[in-house]
Amino acid sequence: MIGIDEAGRGAFAGPLVLAACKLKININELNDSKKLSAKKRENLYEIIKQNSDYLVVFVDNEYIDLNGIRAAYQKALGEIIEHFEKDELLFDGNTDYGMGIKTLINADEIEPCVMAASILAKVSRDNFMANLDDNLYDYKSHKGYGTKTHIEAIKIHGLSLLHRRSFCAKYSR
Repeated sequence: MIGIDEAGRGAFAGPLVLAACKLKININELNDSKKLSAKKRENLYEIIKQNSDYLVVFVDNEYIDLNGIRAAYQKALGEIIEHFEKDELLFDGNTDYGMGIKTLINADEIEPCVMAASILAKVSRDNFMANLDDNLYDYKSHKGYGTKTHIEAIKIHGLSLLHRRSFCAKYSR
């Protein structure tokens, strides 16, 4: 089975990231990425990459603003379906965005392949945002999410090219 999870759904800046993972071996200490420390996620990320077939799909903020978050999910899920064409897919959550795949609420707490996908998505997105870090918005610390610090930076500096205008326009000047 291929587990699928996402990171960055509600972020004010940066991409939506979906990861799909088919584990080749059992990996100890897997869990939902939100329940692991950053260091633990990073360690597991490397182990997962070495011991799975996986795909990580980035959908940028411009696509999200032009087409909406639902279309962004459909785009990413379409790439995953095409890549893993004959495998059973399990997506964390309660909607398949019209793509005809199996869903399960809290799958990232139950199914190891979804836990692994959760870690792949989170670490991939966090690393992407940290590498874009600058002095104005401090993406490294909040990864583009709507923290108080990030909202204050938007109010002072306006929106950057990474911001999802449809998500945070009310905070910009």
